[in-house]
Amino acid sequence: MRFAFVGCDRNIGVLESLQAAGWTLLKVFSQLATEVSGSNQQLSALAALQGIPLQLSRIQPADLQSLAEAACEVLIVASYNYKIPDWRTYLPYALNFHPSPLPVGRGPYPLIQAILRGHSAWAVSCHHIDASYDTGAVLDAEKFALDEYDTHETLHLKIQIASQVLAKRIAAGFRQLWREAHIQDEGEYWPMFSAEEQTLDCSGSVALIRRQLRAFGRLGCYTRFQGQKIQVQQASAWPGDHNLPAGSLVHNAGNTLVLACADGYLALQDWCYLPD
Repeated sequence: MRFAFVGCDRNIGVLESLQAAGWTLLKVFSQLATEVSGSNQQLSALAALQGIPLQLSRIQPADLQSLAEAACEVLIVASYNYKIPDWRTYLPYALNFHPSPLPVGRGPYPLIQAILRGHSAWAVSCHHIDASYDTGAVLDAEKFALDEYDTHETLHLKIQIASQVLAKRIAAGFRQLWREAHIQDEGEYWPMFSAEEQTLDCSGSVALIRRQLRAFGRLGCYTRFQGQKIQVQQASAWPGDHNLPAGSLVHNAGNTLVLACADGYLALQDWCYLPD
């Protein structure tokens, strides 16, 4: 199959799995790197090494027309911040690798909610691209377990591994899987995480704070100390009995602040003040 790939470095395993199965890469699309969208250095290096054109600007209908003229058969999307234009006029197939067990977890970045909501299992799903976000018929999914030790980073790694396994199955039986794809149920759309979800509240429980720290990982969280907003890159929390007001300073060790929370303590180990 002749295909174009849309993604970033963390999804490069999908591209490599398809190429290993004998698929022919025609073009790569990516986007400017952010903490959430991820880098594209590896993807750019792969494209340069193989002499494949790389486009960072948003995909337009004219780009799909160019793919059609190059006899592209499949558009493979693995991570993209923009809606794909209607591809049906130009290409026989277009599919998306979505990091959730569809129909649960539709939306731009379901990883955070997977941990915040305490899911014990997760998946990567491969589905038809249709007019709405993540609602197309599902070809296949690769499932895996989650537990109380998973973080934003370990979930990303599990998704990357599952995506590679899934891509191999998709490549091996593509046309049959496409024909037999099953229509999704009503499902759930999860919007982008909010600033409130990313904010540690010392009046809350240690269990909730720990879950937030795992869910956001290296993306970091926010809190307030003595009326000022703080960006938190590293923190710990543990249970303990005390009669202190929530958010009060318990201990100061160098740059580490230990604050009282509802049923324990929150240690801010890597943080900085932010303007409101």
